[in-house]
Amino acid sequence: IYTPIVVFLAFCIATLPFFFADSYVFSEWLYRALIFLVISCPCALVISIPLGYFGGIGAASRNGILFKGSNFLDLMTKVNTVVMDKTGTLTEGVFKVQEVITFNGFPEQEWLPMAAALEASSTHPIAQAVVEYAGEKIRNIKPGNLEEISGHGIKGIIEGKEVLAGNLKFMDKMGIAVDAKVRQVAETIVVVAVDGNLAGYITIADQIKADSKDAVKALHEKNIKTVMLSGDKQAVVDRVSNTLGIDAAFGDLLPEHKVKKVEELKEDPSRVVAFVGDGINDAPVLALSDVGIAMGGLGSDAAIETADIIIQTDHPSKIARAIDIGKATNRIVWQNIGFAFGLFILSFCKEA
Repeated sequence: IYTPIVVFLAFCIATLPFFFADSYVFSEWLYRALIFLVISCPCALVISIPLGYFGGIGAASRNGILFKGSNFLDLMTKVNTVVMDKTGTLTEGVFKVQEVITFNGFPEQEWLPMAAALEASSTHPIAQAVVEYAGEKIRNIKPGNLEEISGHGIKGIIEGKEVLAGNLKFMDKMGIAVDAKVRQVAETIVVVAVDGNLAGYITIADQIKADSKDAVKALHEKNIKTVMLSGDKQAVVDRVSNTLGIDAAFGDLLPEHKVKKVEELKEDPSRVVAFVGDGINDAPVLALSDVGIAMGGLGSDAAIETADIIIQTDHPSKIARAIDIGKATNRIVWQNIGFAFGLFILSFCKEA
């Protein structure tokens, strides 16, 4: 509708004065009609602003960062709180079994393969570490009645025995008596019970990513508050948090608890919250946050689909880089707006 009307009015400006003006010079009125077209159709704005954002998205892609829309470039410039998951985001997410401890006379060669057979049905990195450690021992074990409880563990029936594998919260939930020594272990552990009795536990270790400390430092330099949320026990979370210098850290969280923590942060209207995660359990928090950022390498399909921004290289230092690219893009877009309006003003002045 707009374009035909503008073209018609320009045609009228060029031709109608012939019937009303005392001295009609076609070239002068044609020039005025062309000026009207330039001003009425602000090509400088229409072209330069989208191209500015396209350039920002392209620059981010060259840095291993995928923005799903130009609006997220603007949102990143406003972020003042970055909430991060621990496993797979700040740590490598590649777990290794460090130690296997047995209880109540259960032979390791009996309960460990059963626990690994249960964990083989899970995609969690800790579960995969147990499966890798057990190796070929689980080949002929076929668990039945499998049930995975999110944030707790997994249970099933093997050779007529009920086998449980998970964290201490899972054991408490299922009414398993756990030795006090087990509760004092600071590392991440997988506790195993067979037919209602504690069989043993497996100690799991994960490594902090090489650039995690630099990532947190870069965010602090931008006056951005950092928070870490994790399902791991608080002792493990505190150790990672102290190493990286994170402002606040919360452990022993289920997926719904992470959602609640982010909701609490967002109650402050001055906060613009970005959440960084990689697991399937992080999808609700990624959707809730103002900006959801997923790790694209280790990240689950659900997290990648839900997120607004994807870090393809899994480097947390890219979070600060994404903010820098957003600010640079925003600055260039406003420069383009200024130049465009300057062009319009010059056109008016020349005509006057």
